[in-house]
Amino acid sequence: MTSQEVAAKEEGASGGEDYHDHAPAAKDYRDPPPVPLIDLPELGQWSFYRAIIAEFIATLLFLYITVLTIIGHNSQPDPCARVALVKAFQESYYTRYGGGANTINPAYSTGTGLGAEIIGTFVLVYTVFSATDPKRNARDSHVPVLAPLPIGFAVFIVHLATIPITGTGINPARSFGAAVIFNEEKPWDDHWIFWVGPFVGAAAAAFFYQKVMRAGTNNAFWSFSNKGGS
Repeated sequence: MTSQEVAAKEEGASGGEDYHDHAPAAKDYRDPPPVPLIDLPELGQWSFYRAIIAEFIATLLFLYITVLTIIGHNSQPDPCARVALVKAFQESYYTRYGGGANTINPAYSTGTGLGAEIIGTFVLVYTVFSATDPKRNARDSHVPVLAPLPIGFAVFIVHLATIPITGTGINPARSFGAAVIFNEEKPWDDHWIFWVGPFVGAAAAAFFYQKVMRAGTNNAFWSFSNKGGS
């Protein structure tokens, strides 16, 4: 064997060791298993109906509080603003202040409204991923985090920022329900924004979190750079 072959062999061996030294370790967490979009056997399980009840109650409370908040915000110039929340579902207040339905503030453009919905939904969905990620829980198990707290805080911050612009949709169910009950022309004119914005924002947050923030991407990048350098 020539000296060049010996050197090449040693270099290859050291490169192999180098790779294994830097290769990612086994996961110290467990991702939830993938589930089908439609699971017919689940229809016979109580957990399925319990989840439906929980979603119904949560959405009901979310819309109720949001509609009251938007009516209260819209009534600020009115001297009765302080009692608007209490009397929000009296017909006069409900009609006068837009029923809490999502519309674009005339002071802002449609593009600004759409951007607000995209960014607001991105912030919320990114926070949900971060707060419920099993990898983060395994890595930072010494720092207990109650997931509803950061998620609720994200909702609060997004509402502070976007109520003056769009009334804060960030959830098609919230926007659609309020528009159906109020059923006036203006909410329907702007309604597409409250579907497109949340879908785009949620998709962007999911892509960013899964492809940029998760360790799986780092592993893929390491493999790619390793192959490129070989």
